[in-house]
Amino acid sequence: MNTDFSNPTFSFELGERLAEREQISAERTAANGGEFRGRTGVIHTPHGDIQTPAFTPVGTKATVKAVLPEAMKELGSQALLANAYHLYLQPGPDVLDTAGGLGRFMNWSGPTFTDSGGFQVMSLGSGFKKVIDMGTVEQARGVDGRPLGDDDVARGRERMAHVDDDGVNFKSHINGSMHRFTPEVSMQVQHKIGADIMFAFDELTTLYNSRRYQEKALERTRLWALRCIAEHERLTVERSDKPYQALFGVIQGAQYEDLRRQACRDLGAMPFDGFGIGGALEKENLGTIVRWCTEELPENKPRHLLGISEPDDIFTGIENGVDTFDCVSPTRVARNSAVYTPDGRMNLTNARFKTDFRPIFEGCDCYTCGHYTRAYLHHLFKAEERLSATLASIHNERFIVKMVDDAREAINQGDYFAYRDEFLGNYYSDRRPE
Repeated sequence: MNTDFSNPTFSFELGERLAEREQISAERTAANGGEFRGRTGVIHTPHGDIQTPAFTPVGTKATVKAVLPEAMKELGSQALLANAYHLYLQPGPDVLDTAGGLGRFMNWSGPTFTDSGGFQVMSLGSGFKKVIDMGTVEQARGVDGRPLGDDDVARGRERMAHVDDDGVNFKSHINGSMHRFTPEVSMQVQHKIGADIMFAFDELTTLYNSRRYQEKALERTRLWALRCIAEHERLTVERSDKPYQALFGVIQGAQYEDLRRQACRDLGAMPFDGFGIGGALEKENLGTIVRWCTEELPENKPRHLLGISEPDDIFTGIENGVDTFDCVSPTRVARNSAVYTPDGRMNLTNARFKTDFRPIFEGCDCYTCGHYTRAYLHHLFKAEERLSATLASIHNERFIVKMVDDAREAINQGDYFAYRDEFLGNYYSDRRPE
């Protein structure tokens, strides 16, 4: 196991700290709730470097939906993240292993990530939405009007996963077949998938779970982390002819400060190569929770914020010491005709775009804006042509990737706050994108 970052094919090199490049006023420090922890760095992997902070687009099933891998490289993506649960079900880890790993299988030459399947434990188990979009516990009610509890599922959903101390039994969403994931199985699957960075198997709770259950799940995740490390070490030796795969621990603890800090201390003392920050939280608490974590985690190891792509959330993560991000949102909203602009999101099915022959926005350097107009995309969406999703997704991924790239450059140049304030001031202004 790479316990001291001496592995020749994976390491993390810290760059500039935001505080070292800008005068930070007491007012800014107070407004952020504490020390600004933003930084730059480089993650070195067997398939190339990742300059951080960086946004990692999601290619759930070994593909970014509707977009060629070659296009992802052209729009500036440094790495892609795939989903171990989905690839386990289809086409199966043995297929990817035989193909030479995830990158070779999908014709992507850069670094790759895989998650552990832990998110599917929660989403299949309870059917609730992406955690950052969930309402407060007080607002949530079951079908009989009582507050939701540990055993509840979302309305109209079937519980398809059952957790015990050893692992998870779950039903395939494809054909209903039954499967079981344990920490060892997750490691075996991810080693065969062959990503450069993978995550330890964890139990993701929801905001509706009780404090008592959060404590139980956190201890379960800690014990699973130890089992993941042991199996990872065994497989690394057994598969020594393969490129080294880094293992990140996953921090849980919901919105409880003591649980988050305890998780960081427990996993931070383990020989992980880096850490993923996930779990149940509300948007307004994101910065506070991330800061709790980065104050406890080792400085010399990378931190990944799981499932985040909204501009304000990314800036919050950067300022609190996050290095990489991933989310499906850019392509998901693109498939529903929403595109990003410096003045906010706009929906291209709006009638006003029918004869608008401008690009999505002037000055965008993506392929879509260089060759196609709003009117053409409006037509594609109205005609339900698949090309609509491709062109909108290329634009949206480029927009978020470039936003984070520019934030990294702003840290290096010492004008991060000016960049952030201008970007967010325009993006979240009340005016409608023209």
